Amino acid sequence: MPNDPGSPDPSHERASFLERLVAEQRAPLTRYAARLLGDPDRARDVAQDAFIKLLLQPPGEIDGHAVEWLFTVCRHRSFDILRKEGRMKAWENDRLEAMAATEPRPGHAVETEEARAALLRLISALPPKQQEAVRLKFQNGFSYKEIARITGSSVSAVGFLIHTALTRLRREWAAQEATG
Repeated sequence: MPNDPGSPDPSHERASFLERLVAEQRAPLTRYAARLLGDPDRARDVAQDAFIKLLLQPPGEIDGHAVEWLFTVCRHRSFDILRKEGRMKAWENDRLEAMAATEPRPGHAVETEEARAALLRLISALPPKQQEAVRLKFQNGFSYKEIARITGSSVSAVGFLIHTALTRLRREWAAQEATG
């Protein structure tokens, strides 16, 4: 029977999945694009484009890795925009620090904010590929394998980037603590 009342409606399940995905990933995807582009308004457009492309994909093409797929599309679209504008100078240190999150943050203690700002300055001083890997791993929670697919790198290259970045961050944090 095509419309068995006891069986779930696949189109309803997909719509529900997509609604959940948009609700959960809109802010992280927009933040990611904003860091790449340096422009929160265009970042919202890029995130929106990624969700539209997702809607047009056959469900089987993205099953099990929709979030990773969205970040990959967002990254590619952001780089396309930067290339077209001749501005492949993504991740300028001062612009990264100036980027505001797209959602309000709850209040934090002054010490926590100062430590967070110091850590962000240290991360912003990393080379661009290390910054991207660290942010994808620790801000967005992607695995090394997912980061490799998003960035088009090998898993071992991602591991090396993150290891090198963390080693440098630990060393510079310790030096900062010793002088502060």
